[in-house]
Amino acid sequence: MVGRVVYSAAGRDRDTAMVIVGEAADHLLVCDGKMRRLERPKRKNPKHLRFTTAYLEPEKLETNRSIKRELRNYSLCDVKEEK
Repeated sequence: MVGRVVYSAAGRDRDTAMVIVGEAADHLLVCDGKMRRLERPKRKNPKHLRFTTAYLEPEKLETNRSIKRELRNYSLCDVKEEK
C-alpha cells in the first residue's frame, strides 16, 4: 500500500492530498511533503482516509520536494470510496 495517494477525510488536514509512506500496527503513515514531511509522517487511522486508485513510483517517494511536486497533479475528483 506504500505509495498510494490518499485524501484526509477528517481532522485539520481534511481534503489534503497525501501519500502513504509506511504502515504501523493499525495506522498508516502519510505525508504531503510540505506540512507533513518525510522526517515526521502523520499517523492516520485508515477510517479517516479516502483512497484513490493512483500510486506513486518508489523513486518519487525519496524526497519531500518530489512528493510535493507529484501531489500537485491530483484533484479531489480522483477519489474512490472504499469500504
